[in-house]
Amino acid sequence: MKIGIAKERRPYEARVAASPDTVKKYVAMGFEVAIETGAGLSAAFTDAALEAAGAKIVKTAKDALGSADVVLKVRKPIGSGAEVANEADEIALMKNGATLISLMEPYKDRALIDALAAKKITTFALEMVPRITRAQSMDVLSSQANLAGYKSVLDACNEFGRAFPMMMTAAGTVPPARVLVMGAGVAGLQAIATAKRLGAVVSATDVRPASKEQVESLGGTFVAVEDEEFKEAETAGGYAKEMSDAYKKKQAELIAETLKKQDVVICTALIPGRPAPVLITEDMVKTMKPGSVIVDLAVEQGGNCPLSEYGKVVRKHGVAIVGHANVPSRIAVDASALYAKNVLNFLTPLYDAEAKSLKINLEDEIVKGSLITQDGKVVHPAVQAVAAGKTAAKPAAKPRAARKPAASKTASKPAAKTAKAPAKPKAATATSAAAPAAGSDKEGDA
Repeated sequence: MKIGIAKERRPYEARVAASPDTVKKYVAMGFEVAIETGAGLSAAFTDAALEAAGAKIVKTAKDALGSADVVLKVRKPIGSGAEVANEADEIALMKNGATLISLMEPYKDRALIDALAAKKITTFALEMVPRITRAQSMDVLSSQANLAGYKSVLDACNEFGRAFPMMMTAAGTVPPARVLVMGAGVAGLQAIATAKRLGAVVSATDVRPASKEQVESLGGTFVAVEDEEFKEAETAGGYAKEMSDAYKKKQAELIAETLKKQDVVICTALIPGRPAPVLITEDMVKTMKPGSVIVDLAVEQGGNCPLSEYGKVVRKHGVAIVGHANVPSRIAVDASALYAKNVLNFLTPLYDAEAKSLKINLEDEIVKGSLITQDGKVVHPAVQAVAAGKTAAKPAAKPRAARKPAASKTASKPAAKTAKAPAKPKAATATSAAAPAAGSDKEGDA
């Protein structure tokens, strides 16, 4: 069987779906691996390194994808209709009946899902892999959100005009920065750990009761309205529930007071399959200290702050608001290495070495949860519920109220583990709700 990997061509994407390490393992399993030239360069994987691992380097995306039985990608393939300016329709390059493994944003662009089904492509959406113990090594949301949480703190440092740690000097004392992390999932917990290592005084908020212990285990102070509703704010799967308007009002009042004292706020709050909740209103931003920084990791799903702008750093009311697109891709070397390993761990159980073919067990929980198209049909119930022909709203579109809910790269679920945390987070991507949700779901990387 042949694996095909083309260069990622979507804006802001620097990752690649295979590394020299995983290529070596695919070849040992019996696969042929064809990789488009330059596909790994932005992640520091040279053609020479990939070729030395056993890959065949080919000239074009067509050469990589045209005869591939299995296509591995980071982002969903580009469809028809000039979806990405000046880029070819990648679905048209794939052969009928191929298998595609990628992040798919399955709720966001039904037309693209239908196009894959029309070519009888078997499609697995990695963001929909269920959060079970057996699937932890396949959890791309966790691996990518962990890096995003780390990078978000560095991005905040870059915009913040002061030092993070307290410094005692002959010229005077520099007080430590005060950092609030909103959402204590994987990205949030890593942000807490990173800010603490840099010497900041850290607090965090989340609607899930289990997150309190996780935050405190990392040295953070937990901020939340801990009433009866709060105790029931987590689903059986470990995700956050949408909170009532009454709870949101109480939480918003608490957060409004807390924000006045903060220097940096990291927003990571997402709700699976829903627009990102608005946690920081414009009125709240007006009360923050001049020179403060907000990093909005949810900007691709509408944002936790209505003033954030996709792919930009803006300054409003004396506050820098960071809305970088695709934050994991900003740390592409590690993000690619981890993603490639997640993909290898997903593909390996599907491959029958004796038959030299894929064996898809539809009774397997991981297959059932992540398979979205097969035999010319959309087969996942949640994706079937998305209106046929629906296409994605552009993440940068404003005003917020005009956007339609779609769903995440991380669309179906948040991420699940931090790289290093004394307590293992149960929730996937950080989630919190302090004000009525607004915005638009993204790919969410995280």
